[in-house]
Amino acid sequence: MPAPETPRRYDAVVVGGGHNGLVAAAYLARAGRSVLVLERLAHTGGAAVSTRPFAGVDARLSRYSYLVSLLPAKIVRDLGLDFRVRARTVSSYTPVERAGRPTGLLVGGGERRTREAFARLTGGEREYQAWKRFYGMTGRLAQRVFPTLTEPLPTRAELRARVDDEDAWRMLFEEPIGVAIEDRFADDLVRGVVLTDALIGTFADAHDPTLKQNRCFLYHVIGGGTGAWDVPVGGMGALTDALAAAARTAGARLATGHEAVRIDTDGRQAEVTYRTADGEATVAARHVLVGASPHALADLTGDPPPAPAEGAQLKVNMLLKRLPRLRDGSVDPHEAFAGTFHIAEGYDALAAAHAQAAAGELPAAPPSEIYCHSLTDPTILAPHLAERGMHTLTLFGLHTPARLFTGDNDAVREELLKATLAQLDAHLAEPLADCLATDADGRPCIEAKTPLDLERDLRLPGGNIFHRELAWPYAQDGTGRWGVETRHANVLLCGAGAVRGGGVSGVPGHNAAMAVLEQTEA
Repeated sequence: MPAPETPRRYDAVVVGGGHNGLVAAAYLARAGRSVLVLERLAHTGGAAVSTRPFAGVDARLSRYSYLVSLLPAKIVRDLGLDFRVRARTVSSYTPVERAGRPTGLLVGGGERRTREAFARLTGGEREYQAWKRFYGMTGRLAQRVFPTLTEPLPTRAELRARVDDEDAWRMLFEEPIGVAIEDRFADDLVRGVVLTDALIGTFADAHDPTLKQNRCFLYHVIGGGTGAWDVPVGGMGALTDALAAAARTAGARLATGHEAVRIDTDGRQAEVTYRTADGEATVAARHVLVGASPHALADLTGDPPPAPAEGAQLKVNMLLKRLPRLRDGSVDPHEAFAGTFHIAEGYDALAAAHAQAAAGELPAAPPSEIYCHSLTDPTILAPHLAERGMHTLTLFGLHTPARLFTGDNDAVREELLKATLAQLDAHLAEPLADCLATDADGRPCIEAKTPLDLERDLRLPGGNIFHRELAWPYAQDGTGRWGVETRHANVLLCGAGAVRGGGVSGVPGHNAAMAVLEQTEA
């Protein structure tokens, strides 16, 4: 895209055209502010994009982020977005071998089926009733906490009063989540399914005293006031395409291929220097909103860098000729893969994998989870692919911190992918390799991304999908009124590294825009 035309001064310059930056730009432009978005890549969307990763195959996959929970309906309404999500008919399926035979736990498809699945697995009613009580509690907490994400930060005491449940507060905010899981559940598999929400993108043990696993768990169960994780219709790129259209329609200028390289500010006025294929240029702004990580912000302003960040996941995209048959013949693969398909995620197995990775070794049984987007939303596939019964699979691996890949990223990636798929194959009646589609060059349709790949592709520090460790959704020293403030009065974070950042939410973008509007309207 050509360099921005005059004027060379804007009310706000947004650094980074990911979904949060686009949300901020759309809100500010709709409020009558002049806005310029500088995006390093040739397209907007950041990690929330859809691409066709396999040569000659018309399958549009959500390449990085892939499900929606934390995006408030308020943002969709406020910005008039043409964007929808669909609920998954099954929440999860977790295969396991018990007494020498394949079985599993299917959650979803109605209360009766879920209750029967618990009874088959555990031999009684206790675990199901514990499950109902536990998620009844998280559901009530979600209804009370989620609306606060688009409000000024409450104090800790204010949020505690809003939760109004001392048992829930202690369980989630004060003691390691492992205590609650072990107190409430007896079955290893059930315990593991609960724990996984505390580990997505977070390298931690169930009893980590820093409670970073609790913060991860909290954000995974409060989305939308229900905790449901829904499928974006048309893929994740449908959201960012809608956001880009909303920002442009409101008058924001989106400049792709423009990389911000420096921010100079005196707290009242700022200048942003950016680089294009034609050289460097500078634009002035009253406010600068940074959708990049806090590490990138420090590089731009010359400030001391924040604490190191580290991601801990393997992301795998696949296209299949057909869904594989399961060893557990009581479950249809079209149901098992419609929700979250847990692999090697029993409670003890998760602890063992964490311990091995913490010792510098790849987990012997890498835990991961899979889901099939095209079962809920076949529009991401060309009609001729859907008619042939082809499907996508998205795999998200846990407990593989970036430090494990620093020696030889390519070799370790291949070793980890092989071990991860072997864990899946153990529960299949046919090898996954036999089900993979091939691209126009005859290669299997599978790609894997390590934390170091994500750092290279998206500049996520250490491949951390949250930019840094998640923060509690309440005010602490230095967090500011909206949780987006920095040491520079007119430079704000609007990305995942803000307080209440992480996930596909748009919340940091909304909150940064609200902070700007409050400052300029005061």
